[in-house]
Amino acid sequence: TEITSTLLEQSGDWSSIPEKDQTEDGPKRPPYLRIKHSDGTREWVSTWRLQRTDVGVLVAEAQTLSERDNVQYANSVPVEDGGRLYPVGRVAELPGRKKETGSLGLFEFFSTLQQSQVVVWRKDGRTYEDEYGRTTVYYPVQREGSKVLRPGEHPKFAGIRKSAFLGKLNFLSLMLALFCGTASLPHILIRYYTVKDAKSARKSTIVGIASIGFFYVLTLYLGLGAMTSGAMDVTDGNMAAPLLAKSMNAFLFAAISAIAFTTVLGTVSGLILASAGAVTHDLMSNYMGREMTDQQKVRVAKIASVVVGAVAIVLGILFQGLNVSYLVGWAFSVAASANLPSLVMILFWRGVTKQGVIAAMIVGMVSSLGWILLSSDTFEKIYGIEGGGLTPFTQPGIVTIPLGFLTLIVVSLMTKKSGSEAA
Repeated sequence: TEITSTLLEQSGDWSSIPEKDQTEDGPKRPPYLRIKHSDGTREWVSTWRLQRTDVGVLVAEAQTLSERDNVQYANSVPVEDGGRLYPVGRVAELPGRKKETGSLGLFEFFSTLQQSQVVVWRKDGRTYEDEYGRTTVYYPVQREGSKVLRPGEHPKFAGIRKSAFLGKLNFLSLMLALFCGTASLPHILIRYYTVKDAKSARKSTIVGIASIGFFYVLTLYLGLGAMTSGAMDVTDGNMAAPLLAKSMNAFLFAAISAIAFTTVLGTVSGLILASAGAVTHDLMSNYMGREMTDQQKVRVAKIASVVVGAVAIVLGILFQGLNVSYLVGWAFSVAASANLPSLVMILFWRGVTKQGVIAAMIVGMVSSLGWILLSSDTFEKIYGIEGGGLTPFTQPGIVTIPLGFLTLIVVSLMTKKSGSEAA
């Protein structure tokens, strides 16, 4: 076999690398070696990561994703010709160096994985140029299974395990939004309008929250199962459930896909109808005082539905590069900031006023959305600006949720009527 090697060069000059990763002789980060192989009948290319250690140079095979002339290459092979990336993770070594485990129970799976050695992939932050165009490199990292299962091991949430205060604050802010936002989502709020009495409302809400909580636990199994079964690669961040089902059999894949499609349609249609009703009745009829016939209301609702749907489509295209977990965190932050203060205070404080509720909802929504749009994740994924961001951390809940409560209390006290007026 004939082997020729070339060094994979970074695009641009060294100034594009952060100063903390530079030395006088170049970058501190390890280089990559592209090796061309030929056996006389076919040619292929492999990529290797070189890293100097105390005992010598460590060489590990990496993988690449490239694009040139609208052709995408996975590990230097066109995707349309069968080029594929390696699985997003795999078990490198089972406990006791076993070859296989056989069937595992619910908790045995976690126990076995915890004692195993797992290989995961990390994305190199730089972009390279080679004969295949702009190339992104992913390199392997072998971790103990117990560390893979720990919270905060993902690079985006690694701050919880570092000494930096803002990293820990960002993680706590996300957790606060997930806990508080659940009670503020349309899936829960709509249950208050579909029951006959208060007892049924409480029961319906408990069932809804319990179902959502069970789903949260289930996603842990889905993600780990898809990772360790080899069903996913590093670009399939939002496809764990359908890809895991596809790796089992076609019927299960079809069922999961049908359920996902139905859920999306049901959720989107419900939100669009709610938005159209708010525009027609609350905004135009009640707030603007416009008198409309039933036919006119239906026409306005149709126009509002089209506008809301178009805005949602545009936002979906802009945010398609973000992992769904971040979008869920942001949605929960907005829901908790805009809805939670009003829900809680109406239930437990008699001094709430209409002006206070409106002010709290506006402040909570605007502040959380503004924080998200100015965060580093949005700058990088949406605006395409590396190292940007005007907020100290990305998750706004820990700031905007208390701000919503404070706004409601202050405005309600300022607009509170006297005893005679209230009577």
